[in-house]
Amino acid sequence: MTAKEPLTTLDWDNLGFEYMDLPYRYRAYWKDGEWHKAGLTEDSTLAMNEGSTALHYGQQAFEGMKAYRTKDNHVQLFRPDRNAARLQDSCRCLLMPEVSTEMFIEACKSVVRANEAYVPPYGTGGTLYLRPLIIGVGPNIGVHPAKEYIFTVFAMPVGNYFKGGMVPTRFLVSNYDRAAHKGTGASKVGGNYAASLLPGDKAHKEGFSDCIYLDPVEHKKIEEVGSANFFGITKDGKFVTPKSPSILPSVTKYSLLYLAKERFGMEVEEGDVYIDELDHFAEAGACGTAAVISPIAGFQVGDKYHQFYSETEVGPVTKKLYDELTGIQFGDKPAPEGWVVRVD
Repeated sequence: MTAKEPLTTLDWDNLGFEYMDLPYRYRAYWKDGEWHKAGLTEDSTLAMNEGSTALHYGQQAFEGMKAYRTKDNHVQLFRPDRNAARLQDSCRCLLMPEVSTEMFIEACKSVVRANEAYVPPYGTGGTLYLRPLIIGVGPNIGVHPAKEYIFTVFAMPVGNYFKGGMVPTRFLVSNYDRAAHKGTGASKVGGNYAASLLPGDKAHKEGFSDCIYLDPVEHKKIEEVGSANFFGITKDGKFVTPKSPSILPSVTKYSLLYLAKERFGMEVEEGDVYIDELDHFAEAGACGTAAVISPIAGFQVGDKYHQFYSETEVGPVTKKLYDELTGIQFGDKPAPEGWVVRVD
């Protein structure tokens, strides 16, 4: 078939992070207690009733993950079982039917196989980004769970999420809250991201990459960095990352934490990271599937600016962790058992 997004128009070395209408996506429909009509489709438009709970009450959840082309031209997914588990957690939080791990992984693999020509070549730094999504649909008007749902997975080739790639950028500590404790902060649901649009826009207009969100209770502890998780490397070489009930459990962050401890013998800690104790850190970074790692040059905290390792150079530990993780993802370094899943 003729591709909707012609391959001839793609500059593999200069991909952004933008939607593309690729030939195929996966779709399944939940009704009467089970999934139906599961399979690939060429239709990129979702048809739903005007009363759909996803539109009115935000009953929806999604994931973000990638497929990587290796040096020997194989294609692989990175820890898709963790994305499946996180989506299941989000579904439980919003009273939606769960997608089994097996169904989730096979859906992702089928989309990658069908759009394999769009997986960027090895060496370009590009990847095929996957967006699994589940939404409540059907005729509804009251505030209650939908009776019907759509699960879909679509894809697009992407480059680095943050402009400039592995170049340190500045972040602004926000006066806004991203999410609340005992709310949906630990779930990957649209409302959390809608709440970040205004503070993110304010940060961008002031010349920063994004916001630093503090804990919603006391506004003293670091929670998230825009749409990514925060980590810091202390001056004595410890990998530290915040722990909070309103932080999204990042697959990338926990992979970095594991590698720091098991591959590099570093001490690791999940706990409170106070905004007034930044002097403890030699390096800092933002991490997530889309961003992988973006080194943080510094934080603007009120009228004070705190610089970490450098405004222009990546810290050595951050670089080491980045190289190890991306080496595993692209097949250049050995992966812990179960971390990579071959698609072809």
